[in-house]
Amino acid sequence: MTQLPGNQLLRHPDRLFIGGKWVAPSSDRVITVISPVNEDPFLTVPEAMEADINAAVAAARHAFDFGPWPWLSHAERAGYLRRISEELVKRIPDVGQIWPNEMGILHKQALGQAGTAPDVYTRFAGFADTFPFSFAREGSDPRKAGFIVREPVGVVAAIIPWNAPLSLIANKLAPALLAGCTVVLKASPEAPGEAYVMAEIFEAVGLPAGVVNVVTADREVSELLVRNPGVDKVSFTGSSAAGRRIASLLGERIGRYTLELGGKSAAVILDDYDIDTAASAIAGPACSMSGQICSSLTRIIVTESRHDQLVAALADRFAAVRVGDPFDPASQIGPVAMARQRDRIETLIASGVSEGARLATGGGRPAHLNRGFYIQPTVFGNVSNAMTIAREEIFGPVLSVIPAASEDEAVAIANDTVYGLNNSVFTNDLERAYAVGRRLRSGTVGHNGFKTDFKLGFGGFKQSGIGREGNIEGLEAYLENKTMIFDAAPQALGG
Repeated sequence: MTQLPGNQLLRHPDRLFIGGKWVAPSSDRVITVISPVNEDPFLTVPEAMEADINAAVAAARHAFDFGPWPWLSHAERAGYLRRISEELVKRIPDVGQIWPNEMGILHKQALGQAGTAPDVYTRFAGFADTFPFSFAREGSDPRKAGFIVREPVGVVAAIIPWNAPLSLIANKLAPALLAGCTVVLKASPEAPGEAYVMAEIFEAVGLPAGVVNVVTADREVSELLVRNPGVDKVSFTGSSAAGRRIASLLGERIGRYTLELGGKSAAVILDDYDIDTAASAIAGPACSMSGQICSSLTRIIVTESRHDQLVAALADRFAAVRVGDPFDPASQIGPVAMARQRDRIETLIASGVSEGARLATGGGRPAHLNRGFYIQPTVFGNVSNAMTIAREEIFGPVLSVIPAASEDEAVAIANDTVYGLNNSVFTNDLERAYAVGRRLRSGTVGHNGFKTDFKLGFGGFKQSGIGREGNIEGLEAYLENKTMIFDAAPQALGG
């Protein structure tokens, strides 16, 4: 296929989208995205500075405080969401070229996964007719009419990571916009392309000025966005370290936040489940997006008597994975996003070897690829849960198989982590899966495979985050409850 440079896929890559217009940045500083496929420059965009952040917040603040966005009906806002969905469908081919060149996802997978993002906007639009934005509630004085009204939290800073920008933008913006919030969308400097696509869509559907503003900034300037008193809420997806920093900053002014953070998720393989079947179910998803998924099952816990068999089965499957150019239909895994990401993975692999884990397959760079940020899918056996590779989020195609003496110890090992994002139980016994799953401390528990679903709801326990995205809980995160007490029920509230 013909691949275009990122700047040719976007209409205004040299501008920022603020106040409904494409405006010149305040400085000549730029961010250049290096393609992990071939290490060539792919896309250059302005690097937002403090003045740009302040302008974006001011535009969102004005649009919220003076309308008309928060004053529209939920049905009217839902109409915009549906038009955003329709326009996004037209841009999926562009996302299919941008996404692999930002973080290494396979082109065919990029098209498939990006194709689910339009549904997020239509799904949240449907809540305009079904969600109880106001309802009566009986208070302590039966002579008064009490109501709960759910109102927008205000100006939202939506801070997006580099691994899956389009879907994460959708799961933040769709509920925020339906709720009546205005937004500053801050793209990752490693992956700004999808945010620019969305800005063009917001312009195309005629979203009122200032309702969504799009900038790209690095960490220091991004922190100014979090600190800005014009921001009422931060919705962040990224590392737990950055999440802790955001929470501490917002704590100073009691700012609201939703944090979707890192993970070190466990697959607990019970003794009644077939080893080969488990290995097949684990290996494929573990290579998805080059292992750059926060909820990926990377700690594989199995009883000691079956440990070696599982290591061999996983190693066989990982060794057969074809590493290559994500635009090559024959490739089964592409590169990781950045040179520093590959370097970090290699450092952690080296720590596994030095700390006594057994390297069963992988561990290095593919010999046939001398350009691009590629790394071999890697399996370790005989891993102790105290080892670095079992404690730290690697964010690459690296599995650690950990032996356990019993089911109870397997559960204890799974829970022995600062994270709590996702786990899975492998067993043929449905009731046993439920019982073990209830003991696992994580925001999602799957059965017999890697299973997460934003349509059901997604988020973490412990240092994997605070709050939920997707479904009703994702909408509630952008609403504040207001208690209203009247002498009688106003007609506007159904009286």
